Amino acid sequence: MLTSNKRQGLNYSVIFSGFRFGMILQLAIGPIFLLVLQTAITRGFSQAMLGVLGVTLVDAVFVVAAILGLGAVINKSKNAKIALGYLGPLVLIVFGLSTILGAFGITFMPTFSLSADETSNIFLKTVILTVSSPLTIVFWAGVFSSKIAEDKLSRTSLYLFGFGAVLSTLIFTTLVALVGDSVSAAVNPSLQKYLNVIVGLFLVGFAVRTFIRSK
Repeated sequence: MLTSNKRQGLNYSVIFSGFRFGMILQLAIGPIFLLVLQTAITRGFSQAMLGVLGVTLVDAVFVVAAILGLGAVINKSKNAKIALGYLGPLVLIVFGLSTILGAFGITFMPTFSLSADETSNIFLKTVILTVSSPLTIVFWAGVFSSKIAEDKLSRTSLYLFGFGAVLSTLIFTTLVALVGDSVSAAVNPSLQKYLNVIVGLFLVGFAVRTFIRSK
């Protein structure tokens, strides 16, 4: 019984460690943060939560893929890393330009537009936007490798650590959605237009920074 309780306490400790690590990562504001916030302000909490579920699902897939070793495979392939390094910024630029033009009623690529007046599925948008950074798998592979080397974590513990990290994504982005929904009443249509432009410019700028750092 004592052994079981001790193991359970260790499991919680590993989950909390992953959650704490994930929350630190969440503090670096990125495209998903702005997309969820924008959606909550302009379309409400329920729509924003579809985006939250999308990014959480992809994060979970990335974590599992890293534990299974896909990150190490990508890291060893120079051509794969180069291709993925171009893919992420390209998708971000397409999203950004489409959002900016959409704010002025110009249809660029409706499927990729993040403009608040689009009726396309926010879940799909966050999935595509999150998948546009597949090198995240390499990052997680590095994290898990260090955990194996330094903390001697077993594969089960790695999954628990990853679960904690994914849980941080779910909780943090849900809080962002709540904040956005709470201030939505104070945002008029003209402010929504400017918000779309700001989000679009941020996405393009984020893409350029990502591309430069990948070199």
